[in-house]
Amino acid sequence: MIEQAAQAVAIARAWKGTPYVHQSATKDAGCDCLGLIRGVWRQLNGAEPQVIPAYSMDWSEPQGQEALWQAATRHLVAKPKDQAAPGDVLLFRMRQGSVAKHLGLQAQTGPQASFVHAYYRRGVIESPLSAPWARRIVARFEFPEETL
Repeated sequence: MIEQAAQAVAIARAWKGTPYVHQSATKDAGCDCLGLIRGVWRQLNGAEPQVIPAYSMDWSEPQGQEALWQAATRHLVAKPKDQAAPGDVLLFRMRQGSVAKHLGLQAQTGPQASFVHAYYRRGVIESPLSAPWARRIVARFEFPEETL
């Protein structure tokens, strides 16, 4: 798992600089936060586990459905939020009371903790996993072993 995690971090970092494009998942051309995770999955495993339906920028917020969380639970391995490791897929709730709809990939842990994510108007960047970001984490996952 350590080798896979290091590989996932290297893949995500290679996407840095990719512009933000809603619903896209193409390195250097454009992606959103889900597209980044899809791209890492494809490089680790080849085929994506499901076809992604079209989605709006507000996701399933009007209905209050945790669609992204449910999909992550189907395809990734859930782990305790307090067991941070490089390569973890992070799910964030951006506002209290809203659905969780932002994803990132933990790049480093410890005092210099960081994560790679696609952020509206910024593209794919690596950000410090500061206290405001850490407070927003609602779930933590890892890629399943068969993605090697």
